[in-house]
Amino acid sequence: MDQKDEVKSKVDLVEVIASYIPLKKAGRNMVALCPFHSEKTPSLMVSSERQVWKCFGCNEGGDVFTFVEKMEGIDFREALEELAKRAGVKLTNFAPTGAAKLREKL
Repeated sequence: MDQKDEVKSKVDLVEVIASYIPLKKAGRNMVALCPFHSEKTPSLMVSSERQVWKCFGCNEGGDVFTFVEKMEGIDFREALEELAKRAGVKLTNFAPTGAAKLREKL
């Protein structure tokens, strides 16, 4: 298993999304107002079983990495770093990007 899969297996998508927006139970899934477009009724669906999310209003969707990337406006590497911290996973064979180094300094 590579480190991306290790991080993914140790973080719960529902918990990560709930740390950004309020979720409501709807059958086996969770629903919320999509943070990526304006709406009055919830169209964002989060599947705990499959660890995926999908908005049926704006057609965005993906896994825990894509959600954090979109919410934070960061790239995959930075999302991986952020989620690895949450999961307590030490990343190896990893060189921070120039942007990440600058962000660390700031």
